Formats: sequence, C-alpha cells, structure tokens
Amino acid sequence: MKLIGGFVPFRALAVARKEFMHVMRDPFTIAMAVGVPVILVIVFGFAIDFDFRGIRMAVYDHDDSRLSRQLSEGFSSSGYFTVIDGRSPGAPVTEIEDGTAAAALVINPGFEKKIARGESAPVQVIVDGSDNQKTGVVGGYISGIQKAMTVKLAGAPAYEPIAMRSRFVYNPELNTQWFIVPGLIVIVTGLLSILLTALTVAREWENGSMEMLLSTPVTPLEIIAGKILPYVGLGLLGITFVYVIARMVFSVPFKGSYVVFFAACLLFTTTSLAQGLLISVVTRQQQKAMQASMMSGLLPSMLLSGFIFPIESMPVFFQYLTMILPPRWFMIIIRTLFLKGTPVEGLAVPFFALTLMTVILITVAVRKFKRDVEP
Repeated sequence: MKLIGGFVPFRALAVARKEFMHVMRDPFTIAMAVGVPVILVIVFGFAIDFDFRGIRMAVYDHDDSRLSRQLSEGFSSSGYFTVIDGRSPGAPVTEIEDGTAAAALVINPGFEKKIARGESAPVQVIVDGSDNQKTGVVGGYISGIQKAMTVKLAGAPAYEPIAMRSRFVYNPELNTQWFIVPGLIVIVTGLLSILLTALTVAREWENGSMEMLLSTPVTPLEIIAGKILPYVGLGLLGITFVYVIARMVFSVPFKGSYVVFFAACLLFTTTSLAQGLLISVVTRQQQKAMQASMMSGLLPSMLLSGFIFPIESMPVFFQYLTMILPPRWFMIIIRTLFLKGTPVEGLAVPFFALTLMTVILITVAVRKFKRDVEP
C-alpha cells in the first residue's frame, strides 16, 4: 500500500524493526535515553536553586542598644542571612572585598534614641554587586526585612495611603524546583534526543551500512520514518521516568491534561530526533555529529529557551531568534501544563510552531538523503 509520495508504511516499519533490534543490542543507547535524563534531572533539580540562604553579613553596631540588637537579630532570624561581627572598623567594604562577607550592615550611633523620638534612623546596608542575579535577590530580602523590622521597632503607621497586598498564583511559595524541574525536562530530553539519532545514524555512515540501505528500493522518507520511530518510543519512556521523578521527588504539581502532555512530548521528541537525523545526514561522522548536536542542542536551549533567562528581557533580535528553537515552544507548553493547566486552545501557537519545525526538518533531511543516494 503506497501513500502520498510513494511512501510505503510496511517498508518504513521494516526499517524501524531493524533499528529497534539494533537499539536492543546496544545498552549504551538505552541507558542514554532512559537513565541519563533521570540522573541529570535529579542532580540539577537539587543543584539549581535561585533562593540564596546563609548569606554572610558583617554587622557594625555602633549604637549597641536594645533596638539595634533586635535589628541585627531580625536579619539573623530570617534564615537568609548569617550574621557575623564586623572586624574592620571604619571600612566594612574590606570584608566584602576579601570574600569574608557578601553584605555589611552599619548601624550608626543614636539609632535607638532617634526611633524613640519618632525620627528617621538611617541604617546603611552594603551589598556585593559583582553577582548581578544574587544582588537582586538579596536586595529583595533586605527590603522585606526592612518593612518587617520597621513595624516591629517603630510600630505600624497610623494609616497607609496605598495598601498593596501581593498574592502569587500557580507557584505561591515561589518554589525554585517547581520552575526549574519542568524546564530540565525540556533541556535534557531535547539534547539527548538530538544525540541519539545524530550519533547512531552517523555511525552507520562511517560503517557503510547507510549506503547499502540507500541502494535498496526503500525511499529516504521511509528510512527517516523507520529511523525515528524506535527512538520516539525511547524518548517517551525517558520522559515518563522523568515525570515520575518530578512528581515523587520534587513534588511538582501537574494541573494540565495528560493527553495534551503526551501529544506535546511526542511532537517535541519527533522534532528533536529529526534535528539529530539532519545533523547526521550533513556531517556523516560521529565526532562532527556530537559537536554539532552540542552546539545546536545545548547552548541555545540553555540560554535562549527561557529556561533561566526570560525571553521578554532579551534584545528584540534574540526574541525573534528564539522562535526558530523548538525548546522555546516546548518550554511554554511544559511549564503551563505543570503549573497552570491551561487548556489546549491556549497552547495553539506553541503546538503550531513545533509542528511546522518538524515538517521543515524532516523535509530538509529527506532532500539531503535524495542527493546522497548516489554519492
């Protein structure tokens, strides 16, 4: 039975059966597809944390009063800061320079007396600004502690002209792991899917078995479909294990539809495998295929997919550049399904983008195969 373009499903299934038997004889491939994602998600899920705790703060209490000590204790009891006594009189920045502390709190003389008279009592906080991301988080901690200690030491104001109350939805505790772990699913499975087909098929080019296959009546499209099918199953199996880890180990909620989740994983895995297959067709060598896979699959996914850095904060050029990266769209789908539970109608654009990329990658790979039938 032939379909459009002379595609014969039985021939594609025969190629898939051959590839499946090859995978079953290769424990390394199975371990890379199933075991490595689980290990990486566990390791990086615990290692990546945007919450900073135990920040060393040198305190210079020049007032040495009851209220000044309470202010110092307010930073210590918050859990974010570890308070140490300042040892560089007149030069608190010295301890920040030599790495002894990341921040310094300077309480001037007369602190308690000014508060008792209802006056403003300035306090200086010096923060190490060499790490921009950490500095922003620490600044937020200091602002929160300042508000709490102002009420505790000076009493609540008579009235608030503007009373703002914040409420965080979808991730009320701002749990870093709820944000990071779904993103890791995208990064890890995408990279490994690219490597699976890129290295495996490139090895066939080096061994000469690919040329033998291309000399048969099997069409390039049938070869591509047969090559991808077994790895789609492996990729979905790996994602299943990672999903269980996310739910059981990191307690990440899942609020979306499992049907939509499965469809998105199937589409993204196919896209990544097609990208790896295209790399193998172009390079034909395992070493080059690995280098190309790492360059196209790791760095763009980590830096330009929204995994860590918000796309909205990037320059306009890079915002448009991210549109050609499959992880950018799958990142939107996966985080939305885990934390928000948005119905499929709200994910139409990411699904369309992934579908379009899959068609383009497979079409280009087929054309390259056609040109390579008679080298």
